[in-house]
Amino acid sequence: MTNGKEIEFNSALTKKEAIATLLYLPVHMFLLPLIMPFFMYKGIISETWANLLVYIIGVCYIVSFCWRFLRRDFDPFIENFMHCVLQVCLCYGLMILMNMVVNLLLFKLDPMENPNNAAVMGLASMEYGKTAAMAVFMAPVLEEILFRAGVFGVLRKYSRIGAYIVSILVFSAYHVWGYAIGNPSYWIYIVQYIPVSYLLCRAYEKCGSIWGSISLHMVINAISVNLMYSLQQMSGALM
Repeated sequence: MTNGKEIEFNSALTKKEAIATLLYLPVHMFLLPLIMPFFMYKGIISETWANLLVYIIGVCYIVSFCWRFLRRDFDPFIENFMHCVLQVCLCYGLMILMNMVVNLLLFKLDPMENPNNAAVMGLASMEYGKTAAMAVFMAPVLEEILFRAGVFGVLRKYSRIGAYIVSILVFSAYHVWGYAIGNPSYWIYIVQYIPVSYLLCRAYEKCGSIWGSISLHMVINAISVNLMYSLQQMSGALM
């Protein structure tokens, strides 16, 4: 137990784990998203399966290299469980407040819909089960190891502030670049991912375990997917 004291941050990938993680980062961010539309165009797989395969491949790869890291970080998460739960709840509350401010600013500047949210909503409306499994279970494990343990954790050894900045920018750009290629105005939506990017780093740091940020990521995605799906169902019922 922490007894109110700050948890020392000892979470770290080994050199082999870090190399495997950082090598896979561009594959997940760029290569697979560029390859999958070809199979969709050929009618080989659906859009839902294309997205699902990206995460299945990623989870299989990253867990095969980093399962020892996940196991190492599980012990401090359990030892400081209540502290981690409080941090996750605090970060989620802060995210809601920060998102309210960001969304208000974005609405005044540009009332367009976030294309990533629209895509997730579309997938959920077609195949809710697969979309929920991808967003709530696979994405948090894969993305937290890539962006938090990988980018943030590796850079934090050299510069804590630099680690925050780079991790926030890379994670935010990851959610937007595919849409911004076709429409540069979508780059503005990077701003919408800054709060959650910062708070996922904070959860990782404050919990001293990657399971802290994984838990926060799962909570955020679970609530978001269900909320978007419910709103869409209500909208459809009213039409």
